Amino acid sequence: MAKTVLIVDDKDSLRKMVSSYLAEEGYRVVEASNGREAIFVARYEKPDLIILDLMMPEMGGYEFMRVYSKEADTPIVVLTAKLDENDKILGLELGADDYVTKPFSLRELAARVRAVLRRANKPVREPDILRIDAISLDRGGHVVTIGGEPVDLTPSEFSLLAVLMSAPGRAFSRLELLDNLSDEPYEGYERTIDVHIRNLRTKIEPDPGSPSYIQTVYGVGYRFASQGS
Repeated sequence: MAKTVLIVDDKDSLRKMVSSYLAEEGYRVVEASNGREAIFVARYEKPDLIILDLMMPEMGGYEFMRVYSKEADTPIVVLTAKLDENDKILGLELGADDYVTKPFSLRELAARVRAVLRRANKPVREPDILRIDAISLDRGGHVVTIGGEPVDLTPSEFSLLAVLMSAPGRAFSRLELLDNLSDEPYEGYERTIDVHIRNLRTKIEPDPGSPSYIQTVYGVGYRFASQGS
């Protein structure tokens, strides 16, 4: 069955252009012209992925993410004409999985969509469970629990945690971690790793301000603490 993609942008010409391209790529595409309309469309259509513009009338992309993230963990690819670092960081903190800066190529956007969907929809294979102390990560079931209680992670957070837990004690550079967040090669944005790490610590650490699991390796990147360390 074709994956459903919701495109949210106030510019009709851009929506139609992206819709046409993604439809040719085999996706089922639905549209909304602002965040308020997108809330209703998303509730009804239950899209597999949302392509979201940030600057829109009535309800912008930031507010949409604040509202809709409480209802579903649908992967989001943000479209932004802004180049300011803080705008990109805020989008990631609100739950965006990737971003594309305008102007963009349709080919690049489609590649990002494929990569995010692959991270969010890993095929179920034989059980592949990682356990360190109280944390258990089931790659096949795409589930993380702490002390038996499920933890809600975004697809990017889950992928990042899986990489770190797969090699406890090993220091990963930000670039290595960034490469593991996408199946498509592109020029990444290393600061996004810091945002995902901060969000992960908030969700899995007993004390995010003094992390015991995800450790910073200064001048290098991050590592997951070895069991009992």
